[in-house]
Amino acid sequence: MDDASLEDLLQRFGFSDKEVDTYLKILALGEAKASTIADDAGVSKRYVYSIAETLEDRGFVEVNDHAVPTTIRANQPEDVVEALSGDLQEMQPALESRFSRTAPRSESFEVVKSRVTVLKRVAELVDRAEVEVTLAIPYRLLDEVADELRAAVDRGVLVVLIVTDVDPATELELDGLASVARAWEQPMPTMLTVDQQAGIVAPGEMLSRSDSTAQAIVFAQAQLGPVIVGSFLGNYLPMAAEVYTADPTGLPATFEDFRHAVLEATLHLRANDEVRARVTGRSVSDDLDVAVLEGQVVEVRQGLLEPATNDFPVENTLFVETDEGTFSVGGQGAFVEDFEADAVELLPSE
Repeated sequence: MDDASLEDLLQRFGFSDKEVDTYLKILALGEAKASTIADDAGVSKRYVYSIAETLEDRGFVEVNDHAVPTTIRANQPEDVVEALSGDLQEMQPALESRFSRTAPRSESFEVVKSRVTVLKRVAELVDRAEVEVTLAIPYRLLDEVADELRAAVDRGVLVVLIVTDVDPATELELDGLASVARAWEQPMPTMLTVDQQAGIVAPGEMLSRSDSTAQAIVFAQAQLGPVIVGSFLGNYLPMAAEVYTADPTGLPATFEDFRHAVLEATLHLRANDEVRARVTGRSVSDDLDVAVLEGQVVEVRQGLLEPATNDFPVENTLFVETDEGTFSVGGQGAFVEDFEADAVELLPSE
């Protein structure tokens, strides 16, 4: 094995470039004073002492601080390898245990029979969200996933929340847990979608009765996600009363999730802010063959905020006025709009 390969292997065990170089100098010298090692490695004597402590903790060297001056001796390579092998073998059960708890599931569906597991799966999935979460959950159980929801909002995920089994007129603790939240007195299935790729559907009785024999389905199937989102937005969201809306995001801001861009544009327009949009995507028709559409946002159609302005539940549209005219923009898969967006940057008007 050449020096470069040996250095690469040592770096895999967490050594920095300087640590590798210093350790190899110690190996070559066998045993030496810190000043000698520092001169050979081109580092300070203080740095050698610092590294020597780390190397000694790992079993790579022995520091003889009883001698004057202090010397540093490389341990036998077979002893070092034996210690590393022991550490790896000791690590294996812990790695296997963690892998079984958190590894992504390759199955498209999982049947869940307990409320505890449903809430655990909700937390796990929300924690993995990158762009969008839709969630309906009984208000009394919201605390079980509050940390994950708050973290998702903090990292810029659109979170649309319905809390159920609660009077919308009561004081609800929802600040920071959603981009927009609604409340409904009636029970409904617990429903979750994450990035329209995975989610959960659980019968209402499963989370309300300890003796329920109902079962939940956890799914990881891109074809099913949009169907659940459509049901959430079309059948349940209009039945609930809006109880919380986050403040508009500061501009400029870029959104990969088109629904999020529409929500933020709506919030700014309702605050009488003038907003421009730079949309990256493609023309739906051959008449508008451009890769970027830029102009003033003059109208939105959406159903996340009351009053709804869309014509059908999943309609989310920006109308952008450009020098060539006003064009409608939809999200990925758009077919009734003029332009299909991959990403939208919202900017304050100059």
